[in-house]
Amino acid sequence: MRIFDPHIHMTSRTTDDYERMAAAGVRALVEPAFWLGQPRTNAGSFTDYFDALIGWEPFRAAQFGIRHHCAIGLNPKEANDPRCREVLGLLPRYLARDGVVAVGELGYDSMTPDEDEVFAAQLALAVAHELPALVHTPHRDKQRGTLRTLDVVKESGIDPAYVVVDHLNEVTVGSVAGSGCWMGFSIYPGTKMSPDRMVALLREYGPERMLVNSAADWGRSDPLLTLATGHAMLAAGFTEDDVDRVLWRNPVDFYGQSGRLDLSGTHEQAADFAGNTLARGGS
Repeated sequence: MRIFDPHIHMTSRTTDDYERMAAAGVRALVEPAFWLGQPRTNAGSFTDYFDALIGWEPFRAAQFGIRHHCAIGLNPKEANDPRCREVLGLLPRYLARDGVVAVGELGYDSMTPDEDEVFAAQLALAVAHELPALVHTPHRDKQRGTLRTLDVVKESGIDPAYVVVDHLNEVTVGSVAGSGCWMGFSIYPGTKMSPDRMVALLREYGPERMLVNSAADWGRSDPLLTLATGHAMLAAGFTEDDVDRVLWRNPVDFYGQSGRLDLSGTHEQAADFAGNTLARGGS
């Protein structure tokens, strides 16, 4: 089983996670920019973070034969912090970089006027840079947030085929299914979606435009729940081709629209560096 995790925050994961993921069949991933877990105090913090997403994390992933790509953006939670607003001016220089295959995560947290403005501005950047957009739906009042998201996407003029509306569930998926946008689902222990619930939605809506991710981050999460979803699909009678479509070909098709997806050399692990799994030293 080959797996492309279309939304996972490896900055918050350990090297052991990379090793487990490679052994489970994860060959590629996209890491969207997200909230640090506490407020950032200035735009320079984002600069260092974005530099790590396009430099350090791809190198770290490559040690285990995994292709790392990223999405760059100002996340909705920090869109409300005036100290972070100047990050919008930094984004164009990152959105032009190789390995950046989308703008994101963007969207809503509390559905404030500031979030409206930042969301629209970043969708405009996605259009200007001809990049897909990865959209976060809010944890609270999710249905209203999803409908508002679809309205802003429509107003932006972006091709809905370039948008994935993520963190969907049984309540919100129906609204997105008819929009032309891709549908994203985060498989989490205890919250969001489970493998069995995901299988039920795949039976109802089919595998088209479906992206299944682990969204693993700082909290209680599991980067192998994509694999668990694949096993649940097979147990429910889906074919191996169905699983490959959902866990590999769909994310390849979505992020491939960026023209920057590089899947060469996947699963070719690098040699040890003097007994270490990562090269040390240097500038």
